[in-house]
Amino acid sequence: MATWTIRAVEPGDAVAMAEVFRRASLANEGDREALVAHPEVLEIEGEALAGSTVAAVDGTVIGFIRLVRGDGTADLEDLFVDPDWMRRGVASDLVRHEADAARRAGVARIDLTANLHALAFYESVGFVLDGEEQTRFGPAALMHLDLDR
Repeated sequence: MATWTIRAVEPGDAVAMAEVFRRASLANEGDREALVAHPEVLEIEGEALAGSTVAAVDGTVIGFIRLVRGDGTADLEDLFVDPDWMRRGVASDLVRHEADAARRAGVARIDLTANLHALAFYESVGFVLDGEEQTRFGPAALMHLDLDR
């Protein structure tokens, strides 16, 4: 069984990351119809890719995460795993890696607005539900992960 490495994004990763984003976004049947109706939301580039950390197998990107750090807090903006690699621990490893790096950088809390389909996953890696918020495509969970423990 192949294992992945976690590393900083590299200039040649953009195309693979965009494909992971598109495939992962469309993998959830509950979201697919709305996303296909708005194909512009299936495009990702620039800022969303630049600050990411990726999981890769033999140099091929299979997932990525991006935190945006503020003063003592961070927002988890992106977390996507290629559907062929889902449910193997890639996303959990990416969250742990970024949480550890954020903690070392003095971040006390990571905030997140999560798709309700991902609620159980985020709870499994330690995020706590704070409430709900209405987004363009429906309700989302407001969550946080305390790092100062």
